[in-house]
Amino acid sequence: MSEESLKGKKAVVAEIKDKFERAQSAVVIDYMGINVDEANNLRKDLRENDVDYVVYKNTLVKKAVEGTEYEEIAQVLSGPSAFAFGYEDATAPARELNKLMKQFNKMSFKAGLVEGKYFDAAGIEAIAALPSREELIAKFMGSISSPIQKFAFLMKAVAEKLEAEGSLGAAPAAEEAPAPAEEAPAAEAPAEEAPAAE
Repeated sequence: MSEESLKGKKAVVAEIKDKFERAQSAVVIDYMGINVDEANNLRKDLRENDVDYVVYKNTLVKKAVEGTEYEEIAQVLSGPSAFAFGYEDATAPARELNKLMKQFNKMSFKAGLVEGKYFDAAGIEAIAALPSREELIAKFMGSISSPIQKFAFLMKAVAEKLEAEGSLGAAPAAEEAPAPAEEAPAAEAPAEEAPAAE
């Protein structure tokens, strides 16, 4: 093997290792059966959904994951293997690949890593069925917005009632102000009593 070829392989191994380290998830598929046009459409669709899709030689991937926390993925690296990496949404690679597999009626999951945990093909299929982070946030916000709106309405009603009764705002300060004025004559009383003592 020439020195140039060796350098090229080392660069690819470093690239693969970097992708695994940066990714929240990595899914391995058997891409057998798709033609060039389908592969190009698949890449485009995945890229639009923030999924990095690449094909690497199994031997280079095995070298890249050897001795790392991703090493478990090496057990499925035989035959045609393509890799989908998700850097933002951990479920995106499995979910988006699943949609495309159904559309093409080709390819199959081999395994994957999601947030450092290894999943076999069945596990990745289960993850593919999970909603996206945006969908989860929307559902969560929907479930909490109703009680928050009710609470805000209640607080507004209480504040308006207290204000109407004079228990809120500047009213307490006005009530407290006369108190020092009433105490002032009491301070003069000892002065009046002093002449009587003479």
